[in-house]
Amino acid sequence: MTEKGNGKRGFWALVGSVLAAAIGVQSDRNRQRDFESGNIKTFVIAGIVFTALFVTGLVLLVRFVLSSMAG
Repeated sequence: MTEKGNGKRGFWALVGSVLAAAIGVQSDRNRQRDFESGNIKTFVIAGIVFTALFVTGLVLLVRFVLSSMAG
């Protein structure tokens, strides 16, 4: 995952860090890098967005499965 020259992390690096942390496979090195170079507000917002998308996806999947079983 790449970092930009100004010390801010790129979008895909942020997404990768949030996904790795969400499933529990974030390495200690990457976690330290995130704490040193990242902005807490960015990670909190990304975590909330990820959680909302994850829950929405689960709800849609359950509705799809239940509707296919009923008909």
